[in-house]
Amino acid sequence: MDYRDVTNSSKVVLVEFYATWCPHCRKMMPVVEQVKELLDGRVPVYQFDIDKNREAADAVGVESVPTFIIYRDGEMVWKHSGEIDGEVLLSRVETFC
Repeated sequence: MDYRDVTNSSKVVLVEFYATWCPHCRKMMPVVEQVKELLDGRVPVYQFDIDKNREAADAVGVESVPTFIIYRDGEMVWKHSGEIDGEVLLSRVETFC
């Protein structure tokens, strides 16, 4: 599935760009897992390793990791770079549901 298919795969989609070498990304991994569980399949969550998906990251202007992007109806509606509290991330996603 290419990146465009991912962003159009559901009404609302959460994408995270991360890197295995990034300490902030590693810190966010359990937070993202918890958000996934709390969304309980209502919103798909996709994670892309920036080193393996550079073209997609460049296309959407990802300059640092982790970067979180919410898409609604295939359009980017929110973007955040850096660590973020799980409750804040969850409420942002639910805002667009």
